[in-house]
Amino acid sequence: MPETFPAYVDVEYQDGADELPETYPSLRTKLDRAAAVTKTALEQYRDPALLWTGGKDSTLALHVARTVAEQTGLQTPTVVFIDHFQHFPEVHAFVDCWTEEWDLDLVVARNDSIAEHVADRGLKPGDEIVIDDLDDHNRWHARQILDYEEETFPFLLDTYVGNHLLKTFALNDALDEHGFDGVISGVRWDEQEARADETFFSPRHDENLYPPHDRVHPILPFTERDVWDALFSVVVPETVDSYPAGHVPEDRDDLPDAVGARSIPVSTLYFDGYRSIGSEHATERSGDEPAWLQDTDATAERGGRAQDKEDLMDRLRTFGYM
Repeated sequence: MPETFPAYVDVEYQDGADELPETYPSLRTKLDRAAAVTKTALEQYRDPALLWTGGKDSTLALHVARTVAEQTGLQTPTVVFIDHFQHFPEVHAFVDCWTEEWDLDLVVARNDSIAEHVADRGLKPGDEIVIDDLDDHNRWHARQILDYEEETFPFLLDTYVGNHLLKTFALNDALDEHGFDGVISGVRWDEQEARADETFFSPRHDENLYPPHDRVHPILPFTERDVWDALFSVVVPETVDSYPAGHVPEDRDDLPDAVGARSIPVSTLYFDGYRSIGSEHATERSGDEPAWLQDTDATAERGGRAQDKEDLMDRLRTFGYM
C-alpha cells in the first residue's frame, strides 16, 4: 500500500475548511458547488460509491451525481444502501422503486453475522445481545475498537454499539469487498456539531479502523430548508415530467393529476410528518404537517431520534460512521 492513500488521487482535503452555509448565498451557488465537488470525485476516484439511505439528503446527493455523470459522460457511482434491519418498510419500498426507476447499480451492505445471531435467538429490537455470544469479528469490534466493557448491548440502531455493528461494520465490509476508494455521502454542516468542521474531501486512511478511502461531502453547505427547496425546485421536476418546478405540496393530495406521493423521489414518510427516517424503532414524527412545512429553523431536525448515538457522534465518526 502506498504511503499516501490513495496515491493516484489529487484532491484538496482542506477544501471547505472554515466555510459556513452562508458562504454560499443562494441555492444555485450551493447546487453548483455540489456539482463541482461531485465531478471532481467521479474524475479522481477509480471506484467511487455513493451512500444512499433513502432519505432526503442522500437522495439529493444521488440526483446531483446522476446529473453530473449524464452531463459529463462519467460513470454514475455504485450506490450503497446499508440494511441495518430496523428501517421503516416505506424506506425499503422507496429504495427498491427508485433503484429500478433510475437503473442503479445497488450494493446492499449488511452485517449478516448479526442478522443470523438475532434470527437464531428470536431477538427483537430493544432486546439485549450478549457480546460474548457474537462471532470473533463482531466481538473484536465491540471490545477492541469501541472499548465497550459491558456484557450486553441493546439491539437498537441509535445506540453506541448497535450503530457501529449494524451500520459502520457493514459499510467497512462493503468497502473491503468492493474496493471503493471514494465514498460520497449526504452529510451537511448544519446537521450536528460533530459534522460542522467537515470538508468536501475528507480522508479516512487509518487502516486499523477501516479500509482506507476518502469521504466526499458535496452538499455540506445545504441547510435542511435548502434540501427541501432543491428537491421541489430541481430534483422532483427533473424526475417527474408533469411536475411543476417549485410546487411545494401541502399534503399527499396536493400533487398534479396522475402524480401520487409514491411517484416522486421523496419518501412518503416525510408527508406523514417525519423529518428523520433512519430507524423505525428509534424515530418519531416531528409534527402533523409534512416535513418541509414544519419550522426547520426553530426546531431540531433529529428531535424525534434516540439521543444515545447522537451524543456519541464524535467517537462514532472516529471509527468510520458517516
